[in-house]
Amino acid sequence: MLEQLAPKIAQVHELTGRTLVRLAALAGSQYTVVPGSRPALETLGSVVEAASLAARDLATAVADNPLDGIVVGSPPPDGNTARHAEAVPRLAKALGDAVHQLDLCATGCLSTASGILRGLKDHPEHLPPLPPLTPAQYTVLEKIAQGGSRVSRSLRGERETVLAGDGSTLHSKPFTVLADNKLIRVHQGTSPLLSRNVTVTAAGRMALDAQKTARTPTTTTAKAPAPAAAGRRR
Repeated sequence: MLEQLAPKIAQVHELTGRTLVRLAALAGSQYTVVPGSRPALETLGSVVEAASLAARDLATAVADNPLDGIVVGSPPPDGNTARHAEAVPRLAKALGDAVHQLDLCATGCLSTASGILRGLKDHPEHLPPLPPLTPAQYTVLEKIAQGGSRVSRSLRGERETVLAGDGSTLHSKPFTVLADNKLIRVHQGTSPLLSRNVTVTAAGRMALDAQKTARTPTTTTAKAPAPAAAGRRR
């Protein structure tokens, strides 16, 4: 149990630190002037609290662990039966509480992201400048938003291939531009040889929405000349 919990505790502390960095960045940014920003900031603050409590609960499990080095489910060493019997419910409670707190973290992160997007859409005058998308970049971003994508490196490590969720290959040039502009996020993998997931960031979704809105009138106008052309043929 100690071997399993030690890296988890370190990971929770790392994520707590990253959340604090994000909270500080938002609290010191122009986002604070957007109406409705306070609830999103408070929710992100509650994520810091929940993550800290999760780390505490996991640490409690380490403290309550009998540390006898036996296989889980096997009889405890002589004389330790009572100690093991007392530890089991405490361990179960600590681990259950940690799971609950981490669930709250996930819910809080999603709620914060939704609140930020909703606030900026309702008050577009506060939108940060978004890079214009070329047709190729828009297509790649839309595909990633619809079904995700994965980046795979060849066995020799010489080239990377980006595959959309439908299995089609995405062009590397527009993909690189989207990543450089932080419209997509390539998640770090445990090994350079393993595929890495790609998701669309909040800025990427706003860029998609803005581009989609800008493209709609153009599509409507393009269909209008058809009746006039037919009239000239008469």
